[in-house]
Amino acid sequence: MFLTIPTVMTWTRIVAIPLLVGVFYLNMPAAERNLIATVMFIVFAATDWLDGFLARKLNQTSSFGAFLDPVADKFLVCASLLVLVHLQRADVFVALIIIGREIAISALREWMAQIGAAKSVAVHMLGKVKTTVQMIAIPFLLYDGRLFGVINTPVWGTWLIWLSAILTVWSMVYYLQKAIPEIRARAK
Repeated sequence: MFLTIPTVMTWTRIVAIPLLVGVFYLNMPAAERNLIATVMFIVFAATDWLDGFLARKLNQTSSFGAFLDPVADKFLVCASLLVLVHLQRADVFVALIIIGREIAISALREWMAQIGAAKSVAVHMLGKVKTTVQMIAIPFLLYDGRLFGVINTPVWGTWLIWLSAILTVWSMVYYLQKAIPEIRARAK
């Protein structure tokens, strides 16, 4: 179904991404822009969990929703990473690793689905851990200050985004290993 409550939430997350980027063009103090962007990111990230929960609870799961949800996540993460690179809060190498992996694994999953082997590259716990670490690192880097006067978010965010880059490579290797038997079988 195209317009279920969970699917509309996912669409809203995609449409709202330019608002997150646009915050950094507002004429206001940097600390206020950082706080607004951080809150927006956290709300958007929370809707990822909420739309899945509601889809199951309301029995509104759909193949379109299953397709759109990870696309929205990738848009949110990639847009945020590009903003962070632009603000010099994240290394371009980290962004290349994460964005490159998302493109590669999306293409791999599409190809595996076309050949009827999608289950071999189904979402794994390692991918979920990678996403969780990213969803914690990005708001820390967006905030760019001391949280509660104690937590140095740029330091924690930098460590976490590099950890997520390592998990990104690890999960990509995992998915490629799962796909290799099918790739080899088709290459003959």
